[in-house]
Amino acid sequence: MEKLYIPQIAKAVAATETFDFKEFIEGLETLTPVQGVMSVRHVGSFLEVSAKASTIMTLTCDRTLVQFNYRLVIDNSEMIWLAEPLPESEYPREREVEAGDLVESLSPNGYFDPSSWLYEQLTLAIPYPKIAPDAPALELKDQQQSDTPVDKRWSALSSLQLPE
Repeated sequence: MEKLYIPQIAKAVAATETFDFKEFIEGLETLTPVQGVMSVRHVGSFLEVSAKASTIMTLTCDRTLVQFNYRLVIDNSEMIWLAEPLPESEYPREREVEAGDLVESLSPNGYFDPSSWLYEQLTLAIPYPKIAPDAPALELKDQQQSDTPVDKRWSALSSLQLPE
């Protein structure tokens, strides 16, 4: 995917660029090309980016270490502020940062890279932990019913327990 020149998006019909894609994303190991549709809309002070995409990738199960194929699907949207970055010399030594300040921003006269944005969204959608569909369930035992002997050093503390 080619980078989009932000002022050109503003001049498009309805200030929106919409395109279908079917390609491999650099840095993302997938079995099939990532395919879907992306829309980038210029709304004056920000870009509204949305995409629906899917691909298949091979993951390794964290429980069994067996590889399995996983269908990775996203339906995401994000607003990216358009603001000129401050030169590093103008950064204050200390600054209080609000949660709302922690957003992504691009230069209004710069470029938007759809491949990079899509890579980030797909990477965030990879499940954690990666558990294969046929992996056995974990058996959780109640510690009070455990058959393992209690360390003698802890038995003195059991007399300090409050009655329930």
